[in-house]
Amino acid sequence: MDPEISAPASTEWSAIRRWRVQAREALIHERLSCGRTVRQQRSDEARRRLVESVDLGSYRTLGVYSPMRGEIDVLGLAAEHLRRGGCIGLPVVVDKSAPVEFWRWWPDMPMSKGIWNIPIPATREPLEPDALIVPLVGFDRALFRLGYGGGYYDRTLAQLARRPFCVGLGFQSGLLPSIYPQAHDMPMDRIITDERVYPEKPAR
Repeated sequence: MDPEISAPASTEWSAIRRWRVQAREALIHERLSCGRTVRQQRSDEARRRLVESVDLGSYRTLGVYSPMRGEIDVLGLAAEHLRRGGCIGLPVVVDKSAPVEFWRWWPDMPMSKGIWNIPIPATREPLEPDALIVPLVGFDRALFRLGYGGGYYDRTLAQLARRPFCVGLGFQSGLLPSIYPQAHDMPMDRIITDERVYPEKPAR
């Protein structure tokens, strides 16, 4: 069941920021409380749509993520990308006020714990991704994403010399009428869920 999320009290940033906190909490709760079986089914469908709608093999270096809090696990797809000759980078927060770096990853490599105990490669070997698979908490049809509120991906995309192709991956239950984007919010190039691919193709 999709969570009930009302609109912000006003268009002031202070009200939108409070609304984002509430929306984020509601969407994460829905994601975690739907049950492991349902969440796995949704994840399988989202991964299928990702593979069918994006030619991942056309990008040499993919930036992915270590799943947490019920996010869709894409490390299996990352391992397959490596087997086909590609490279994989995991995001690493090196400074809480700075863009993230992407460090080379492969299965069974030595790992350590970064900020918030998220697994990161034990050895720093920065990569420049050609494409990113970015986890979503929520999103809207204008391809803006609601994340965890740290702004890391927004800062990273704003400062990269060469913007990678960005795919937001999440659950359809995260669809919002709008995230009320601000000047610092960076849209995705595509958003994929267990039910749809955005932008949607026009009806014929």
